[in-house]
Amino acid sequence: MAKLKTKYLGLEINSPVIVGSSSHTATLSKIKQSEDYGAGAVILKSLFEEQINYLIASSTSTVAYPEADDYMAFYLRSNTVDEYLELIRKAKESINIPVIASINCISAGSWIDFARRIEEAGADALEVNMFFLPLQSNITSDKIENTYLILAGKLKEKIKIPLSIKLGFRFTNVLNLLDELYKRRVEGVVMFNRFFEPDIDTEKMTIVPAEIFSEKNEMRYVLRWIAMASAQKFNIDISASTGVYSGTDAVKYILAGASSVQVCSALYKKGLQHIGEINRGIIEWMERKGFESPADFRGKLNYSSVDNPVFYERTQFMKHFSSYD
Repeated sequence: MAKLKTKYLGLEINSPVIVGSSSHTATLSKIKQSEDYGAGAVILKSLFEEQINYLIASSTSTVAYPEADDYMAFYLRSNTVDEYLELIRKAKESINIPVIASINCISAGSWIDFARRIEEAGADALEVNMFFLPLQSNITSDKIENTYLILAGKLKEKIKIPLSIKLGFRFTNVLNLLDELYKRRVEGVVMFNRFFEPDIDTEKMTIVPAEIFSEKNEMRYVLRWIAMASAQKFNIDISASTGVYSGTDAVKYILAGASSVQVCSALYKKGLQHIGEINRGIIEWMERKGFESPADFRGKLNYSSVDNPVFYERTQFMKHFSSYD
């Protein structure tokens, strides 16, 4: 009989379906529900470096009382941190699946010390969501990428629990970046981050948020790179993020080489109970194909395993559109 049990970041998980960092993992009650509905692990809602810095900046006084300002900054930072650490502790006491903490960062600053407190609170692993938006034309791509590598190295010096880096796909050579992260002993990567994107309201002539939820067709941006990355010589776990709405979607990512899939948008639209539906879809497919576990078919269609890898290499439409009516 087919079983969903597998491994991610060296952790035993009952299903490759993980609840991604979101409001679904911000409270103990929803975290418990995630386990009840069959999630293999939960990624806690991110603690934002920007949020902490904003709270500190917005709460300091405008008068010349630096001692009071310093106290207020310390109080806000400590309380935000303490609430997050308490959520980790309570989750670990209440559920049996891995609890993965999450930090959303914009710099390689002093917040790194907080990673050790996450470990001490009992988190099974740490996922760091990082993206440094280049705002100056004189900053080269290698300097930007080196910031990621420096941060990963510093974090690995601080913690012993597994570390996963959630990346965007806007790099000149994603594969090289993953190789360098592996050399720094990073255990996993999430491919890929979904960013806040701006849109323009032409009637009101204002900047507005673009659609925040992913769609199934966005998988095409991710499949290629997971298939390419999982075929490389470096051994790093990959968690697929973006467009997972069904068991079929999850199977595609695992065939490409993912160790797990993270679900978020689908749960906003269909509820936490949809985790069970995705799990059933994976099981049904495995039983039809004769696989006993996700490990049996992971990477079977990655770049090094297919007869015609040119499908992963092709980036132009010319061949297809030249005969399209």
